[in-house]
Amino acid sequence: MLGRLNHVAIAVPNLAKATRVYRDVLSASVSAPLTLPEHGVTVVFVELPNTKIELLEPLGEDSPIAAFLTKNPSGGMHHLCYEVDDIAAARDQLVKEGARVLGDGKPKIGAHGKPVLFLHPKDFCGTLVELEQA
Repeated sequence: MLGRLNHVAIAVPNLAKATRVYRDVLSASVSAPLTLPEHGVTVVFVELPNTKIELLEPLGEDSPIAAFLTKNPSGGMHHLCYEVDDIAAARDQLVKEGARVLGDGKPKIGAHGKPVLFLHPKDFCGTLVELEQA
């Protein structure tokens, strides 16, 4: 079911500062910021040879990232994103196996313009999992 690791997401309290660290200190290629109101975040992607790092900043106080940063003020690893060939089939199989899909269970369009779903961390070893249509 799982394809390649698409990205590791890190919640940050200050996206501009985090971008400078990755771009200027680590000499990484970093995308321009992308605001995703439907997900409540602004993101940048750090491009690596084998995957990406997604830096997430909350977009307002209602953002799920804001709640995460309240518990982790310095930021930290937020989720892992895996690619799947067929997101609806993956969702249906996971639900059949007892996994919980967050939200209404319907894929939303993510930062890469592809459908995504999030899976409850309690069902995946304490890690929030995002699935993205390959």
